[in-house]
Amino acid sequence: MSFPTNAIRNIAIAGHGGTGKTTLFENLLYTGGTIPRPETVSSGKTVSDFTDEEVERNISIHLALGNTEWNNNLINIIDTPGASDFIGEVVAAFRTSESAVIVVGAKEGVQIETVKLWRRLNSRNKPRVAFINKLDTERADFDEPLADLRDKFDRTFVPITIPIAGAEGFRGIIDLIENKAYFIPGEAKEEATDVPEDMKDGVEEHRMALIEAAAEGDDALMEKYFEEETLSEDEIRQGLKAAYADNKLVPVFCGAAELCSGVAPLLSFFSATAPDPSQTVEIADEGGEAEKEVTVDSSGDPSCYSFKTSIDQFSGKLSFVKVITGSLKSDIDSYIANKSTRQKIGKLFRAVGKTLVDADELQAGDIGVLTKIDALETGYTLCSQDQPVTYGSLRVPQPVHSVAIFAESKKDEDKMNQFLQRSAEEDTTFTLNYDAETKQTVISGMGELHINMILDRIKEKQHIEIGTKVPKVPYRETITKSSDAEYTHKKQTGGHGQYGRVVLQIKPLQRGEQYEFENSIKGGSISRGYIPGVEKGILEAMESGILAGFPVVDLGASVVDGKEHPVDSSEMSFKLASKGALMAAMEKASPVLLEPVAILHVYTNEDHVGDILSDLSSRRGRVLGQESIGGGISKIDAQVPQAELLRYSIDLRSITSGTASFEMEFSHYSPISGRIADDVIKTAKADKAAAN
Repeated sequence: MSFPTNAIRNIAIAGHGGTGKTTLFENLLYTGGTIPRPETVSSGKTVSDFTDEEVERNISIHLALGNTEWNNNLINIIDTPGASDFIGEVVAAFRTSESAVIVVGAKEGVQIETVKLWRRLNSRNKPRVAFINKLDTERADFDEPLADLRDKFDRTFVPITIPIAGAEGFRGIIDLIENKAYFIPGEAKEEATDVPEDMKDGVEEHRMALIEAAAEGDDALMEKYFEEETLSEDEIRQGLKAAYADNKLVPVFCGAAELCSGVAPLLSFFSATAPDPSQTVEIADEGGEAEKEVTVDSSGDPSCYSFKTSIDQFSGKLSFVKVITGSLKSDIDSYIANKSTRQKIGKLFRAVGKTLVDADELQAGDIGVLTKIDALETGYTLCSQDQPVTYGSLRVPQPVHSVAIFAESKKDEDKMNQFLQRSAEEDTTFTLNYDAETKQTVISGMGELHINMILDRIKEKQHIEIGTKVPKVPYRETITKSSDAEYTHKKQTGGHGQYGRVVLQIKPLQRGEQYEFENSIKGGSISRGYIPGVEKGILEAMESGILAGFPVVDLGASVVDGKEHPVDSSEMSFKLASKGALMAAMEKASPVLLEPVAILHVYTNEDHVGDILSDLSSRRGRVLGQESIGGGISKIDAQVPQAELLRYSIDLRSITSGTASFEMEFSHYSPISGRIADDVIKTAKADKAAAN
């Protein structure tokens, strides 16, 4: 069965690790009738945590899809991991959904990942609800986390459900829209019943606050509210729908997901109140033209983008897609705009965890799975060849933790690389690169846990022993003053010899300008045909500097004079002569080492700021700024040499007991001298000697 766009709701569930996201996901599917009973995370049988690693570690690692029907609407639900190492999965879910549920622990309140996820939602101006979970646990509270949310985020938080609690503890929730109670269901599902008599006065007070918030979402409702001081249930939903879609308020729900409490009102809210996909747009580049907005609409030619790739043991390559325009059907011809490749779509599926369910058609706004389309990669667009379009790629953060790896047995190298490439295809925050300069294979991810899980999977499933090392830092060499030199290459071996004389002038360039070459020969002392050989020699010489053999950058070279022989000169002769001239000129140009410097953004609880600043100072870091970003979280910006950050994800976890996280990107190269430079040069020469 296919659903029209206005009957589809796409919801992402996110939150700090351990807040109960997977349990909420499980009970949403159960309450909606998709699965016969909910499982616990500890059982290893939940719909969303189905891989071996997730079952073994009792954490979510990958996003998982599920769906359920509620009041004639299709609700697609995306469960996401809570650990920062797997933020790429959350980015994909936020991109694909129109609403989000931020799950908050009733005891813990706002945590560091809560703040970071909130900021990501703000960057997309995406509507969200807060679900205060685990109200059944000891010392759990509703008012404190609600106050925490209000204190730390600049939004209007409006409770939609409130807990039923007393001396005997948590007993269920009250839906303020319906003005109905939902007691803990036991073995059954939640059912609406009358509000307990002893709570009616308190409920009415909360309900009036809700009605006032709903009235502010619509001018006509506000006028009625002023006249009658109340609104009907339908009018409350109408006002909430407008205010929620405009992101003017954050509805707050509560419950105990493990007891399936507070779940039914959440489904009802999304079905009746959350925006459908037709109220959103995608940014697209159409046929190489300027970017434009494309409305999610079932009319026109079909188009969709792939937001996740997975390799299944039995089904092969799985491409998770969201349809943007038209209607996607089985056995139709399509076009991968990113590769200009035609592709036939086979079967369509909806996913419920690892289970694929046949789907004949997916309307615009719907989410589904395509199988065995090898050319379709994450971030790619499928569309009509007659109406090519390319949707924007996922905005994933850069990897922050890298290791150099090697197969302990040479015969396993190809097999190891094959599975690493597959992992990179499945995970956009994991990269695999061979560094020709350092001659190392380097893998990078979002943290030590992220990297280790990928390596453990290969070791266990492919029986490949993999060794790891700290990656070598890609230093550079440059010059600090101008100089000149001449060099004559002369060789006589019988027959034609080799002869070329080159006079070079070199100068330092601005950092980042890399290289420039100028032919300043006057009078034809070197024929024009030999000048390419001169430049080739300079470029070859710059591949390995004179201090420690690192590549040379930010150097300008000008050939000003030279001499050739009518018989013995050749392009090769002048290439060798210019290499010698450059080396000689660099000796006189005060060469220095350059090290890569990164921009670091650290997110931490405020009580760890002092320790982090002290640690950054010990790493030769330069703090650029520090600000409070809400939620008791501070953001520290700093410039730090890359050599000091090779184990930073591990060290930061140790300093902050695993509560802080960071992002970084390359900034620039900066000179180093003294003992630090001496140590780098000594190590580089020792490595070169060992390699020989």
